[in-house]
Amino acid sequence: MPALAPPLCGAAFTCYKKDFMRVWFNRTFSSVYAAIDLIRRDDSDGRFHIVHSNPNPHTPAARLAHAFHSEPTGLEPEQYVDWCLAFCREQQIDIFVPGREATLLAGAQEGFEAIGTRMLSTASAETLQFIHDKARFYEEAVLPEAPVAEFRRFENAAEFEAAYDALRRRHAKLCVKPSHSIYGLGFAILDETRSSAELLLAGAEYHVSLDDFRRALPAMGQFRTMLLMEYLDGREYSVDCVGDNGRLVAAVARRKSAQSGSGQRIDQRADILDATASLARSYGLNGYFNVQFREAGGKARLLEINPRMSGGIAMACVAGPNLPYIALRGFADGFDKVAVAEVRNGMRVGELSHAVELA
Repeated sequence: MPALAPPLCGAAFTCYKKDFMRVWFNRTFSSVYAAIDLIRRDDSDGRFHIVHSNPNPHTPAARLAHAFHSEPTGLEPEQYVDWCLAFCREQQIDIFVPGREATLLAGAQEGFEAIGTRMLSTASAETLQFIHDKARFYEEAVLPEAPVAEFRRFENAAEFEAAYDALRRRHAKLCVKPSHSIYGLGFAILDETRSSAELLLAGAEYHVSLDDFRRALPAMGQFRTMLLMEYLDGREYSVDCVGDNGRLVAAVARRKSAQSGSGQRIDQRADILDATASLARSYGLNGYFNVQFREAGGKARLLEINPRMSGGIAMACVAGPNLPYIALRGFADGFDKVAVAEVRNGMRVGELSHAVELA
């Protein structure tokens, strides 16, 4: 097992005094920078000592954490779980908020509890696997408030043609995306009139030529599960949430703008919040999570559940509730110990980038 890097937080007594809780965010998405900043902003009594780890010593979040450690690279998933257990034991971690290998780690909670570390997971390992598999999730999701788009799965050219024949009869525009993906990677609208070269020259992002796409499929044989879907052409909503084992504690809904640079609008639509609460109950969602919706014909439709903080969580928190702090303090001490600020509905929010020196 790789040796643990020495802590970068000064004298040893500073790192290990136990009048606070040691909270570890391992390698995760870039939203961890905003999360640590927001937690420290409201942690006026110094309740939490934030530890962050990453293989990259220059990660911006290293500047905000009380302590930073290097993570090993090249480990197999099970080896990484063992490393995490050793890290929690040696660093006396009270609360572990997993990012990297979150699903696998959720299945190892008993081992962490045995050494005194509580894990703030969004759901059980089985539920996380289910949520990440969009084909299964769409097939089984029951959400009358915001039903999923009509879709078909395909894994070869013949299945695509059958799916296309069925869906194109009912929908004017179709799109494709992988069953397993993040950041929208692999999503594309099927363009029935332009070639790939025309789309490239036109700068048409997230579009692929239907003719070029279907010509390429036979040569690929069998491939990973893809989804052919009804394209939802309305406004997109991103809901940043805190849950307490199925109870929706706080939620801030952001309506995205089609115009670049115009920010996002806080829009606490009742149907979207009701649908989000229903999802939290159905899947026992806990801690941090995000739900994505898109309109079609004025009705909200479910896109996906992201069992983690979104990249836009800082914008949501501008509207009132400090979601990273609420989730951590509620998990640590009970949600009766933390106040949830009222959401400033209707406000417009945005993010500005600024340059910093990296360590």
